[in-house]
Amino acid sequence: MAETKAFTNHGGKVKDMPRVSTKNQVTLPVNVMRAAGLRPGDEVTVRPVGEGEVIVAVRGSRVRRHAGIAKGIYREAELERLRDEWER
Repeated sequence: MAETKAFTNHGGKVKDMPRVSTKNQVTLPVNVMRAAGLRPGDEVTVRPVGEGEVIVAVRGSRVRRHAGIAKGIYREAELERLRDEWER
């Protein structure tokens, strides 16, 4: 059996290193979830990036991250006027 390594957070021991369970599940440490902006119930995608490495990302996170980026570009009621033109 492999040796257990410890996670550290600013020098203090947080908990034992997460492991992959027999059901292929991994519990993410709370501090990692918070730092990544993940919340319980979020749908995620998991992609391999190399030997022994994966990326876990919130599904649709790019949209959420960029939502509202153009706020203030259009004058009040201008978008409604443009939408009305599209419907003609």
